[in-house]
Amino acid sequence: MKTITELLNWRYATKKFDPTKKLSEQEVSTLKEAVNLTASSYGLQPYRVLDVQSSGLREQLKAAAFGQSQITDASHLFVFAAYNDLTAQHIDEYIALSAQTKNIPLDAIAGYGDFMKSVFNPRSAEDKHNWAARQAYIAVGNLIDAAASLGIDTCPMEGFDPSAFNKILGLEGTDVSAVVVVTLGHRSADDDTQHAPKVRKSLEQLFEVR
Repeated sequence: MKTITELLNWRYATKKFDPTKKLSEQEVSTLKEAVNLTASSYGLQPYRVLDVQSSGLREQLKAAAFGQSQITDASHLFVFAAYNDLTAQHIDEYIALSAQTKNIPLDAIAGYGDFMKSVFNPRSAEDKHNWAARQAYIAVGNLIDAAASLGIDTCPMEGFDPSAFNKILGLEGTDVSAVVVVTLGHRSADDDTQHAPKVRKSLEQLFEVR
């Protein structure tokens, strides 16, 4: 079994996917479970993930992503859409799910819900959306690492028009907006990027000991 550093050295932001190589249902299920198990602030998971399988939609999304071939050539396309706002209803739903999952009375954790509302209610919707987007990025990082552990290539992407993505995916007028995309599959042998050395700071430059 490869170590985590070996896996992270193997992975890279794949620029060309082999469209003939598809992920298995089991692989996709495992990756979705890894996203679902990702840590998030307060455990709220303030985002949804769209598994875009329609070739027609993906062609439209490619045009809204500056023609990047990963959108259509990768086996799978996950679009992470963060909450535009975090409402009291979102918190109430989470508290209800927690009580059900843990098999405890709702009243036992109602105070925790009230605490979260006191934290988030004073914030602007924009601030809460930015916070939700950061939570989505944690899930993206976990997805990339989980994929690498399975020998699956990924490319996280911000190079797209969020407004166009929202329109194409029917997110306009909903409680979420597209913030980041991850394409998943297997690299093409023609992707020269896979042979390039990683450009990283030294550990001494990156870390400060205080």
